[in-house]
Amino acid sequence: MQTEKVVDYIVNWLKDYATKAGVNGFVIGVSGGIDSAVTSTLCAKTGLPLLCLEMPIHQAPNQVSRALNHIDWLKQQYPLVSMTQVNLTPVFDSLVASLPSVKNEEERFMALANTRARLRMTSLYYFAALHKYLVAGTGNKVEDFGVGFFTKYGDGGVDLSPIADLLKTEVYAIAEYLGINQEIIVAPPTDGLWGDDRTDEDQIGASYPELEWAMKMDDEGKTAEDFEGREQTVFKIYKRFNMANKHKMIPIPICEIPNNLS
Repeated sequence: MQTEKVVDYIVNWLKDYATKAGVNGFVIGVSGGIDSAVTSTLCAKTGLPLLCLEMPIHQAPNQVSRALNHIDWLKQQYPLVSMTQVNLTPVFDSLVASLPSVKNEEERFMALANTRARLRMTSLYYFAALHKYLVAGTGNKVEDFGVGFFTKYGDGGVDLSPIADLLKTEVYAIAEYLGINQEIIVAPPTDGLWGDDRTDEDQIGASYPELEWAMKMDDEGKTAEDFEGREQTVFKIYKRFNMANKHKMIPIPICEIPNNLS
């Protein structure tokens, strides 16, 4: 990857898109992770206003501190970067208290994890409407088009996706080039939806480099029978997530009424 040229291309694409859309700038949720750090920096480099939202919901302190440190770093370099903290913990707790109890607490726990992402999306669009900004997405290629590792209408609810054609390893390369804080670069990737220290790899069962390999093999038409050992395990993990989350990665199905019934 020609990192410098890719960075320039994305920055120009962002600025051109915003200008043609007639908007004033961008708003982004900064989590303390690598994807939001890179995306927010690319948005800031356009020279357009950028509002960074830090939206904790029972968040681990180290995630919050990484996010705040990154935002401070951005503000020092780019005068049109601003920040707003929105503590969504009481909102989330109030919603949970309002919902009926269920027998299967594990299913409830999973559903509420996605609810966190959707509360953040709602907050992002509130500020986007206030300032006439675009909501910038932070999903990368493996998450958005490989394993579907995002929340539908949560972190998947955005106006544009600057890094969605980049593999996770490429996002790290860009982070190094941009000078992103090392504490973010070395932190294990996490979606931050659980209130604990579980990582993406803990949840998926494979690392991003492994998933990138599996995605490439799948694109080449390989099957699980073509591999053995760890490679076969990783490929099966990839295919399981890819199939289960297909509904996130394709357009919403439309029931088209036949002409003879119209």
